[in-house]
Amino acid sequence: MIQFRILLEKDEDGWFTATVPSLPGCISQGRTEKEAKKNIAEAIELHLKSLAEEGIPLRPENGMTETFVAVNV
Repeated sequence: MIQFRILLEKDEDGWFTATVPSLPGCISQGRTEKEAKKNIAEAIELHLKSLAEEGIPLRPENGMTETFVAVNV
């Protein structure tokens, strides 16, 4: 199992848009946050399947890695 960081944004119509920073172009939405999370999980699976079929590696080859750091503010 691989976990992906997603971003959720509520639009002016009240829908939630979900994007995956590490998978450019992978986007979905839902009427609720729960529905958007379910839909983006399906979108991620399809996106990864498409990458595999095209022979495109999951990690970019340019040496970039997405990670997190904590800071006190």
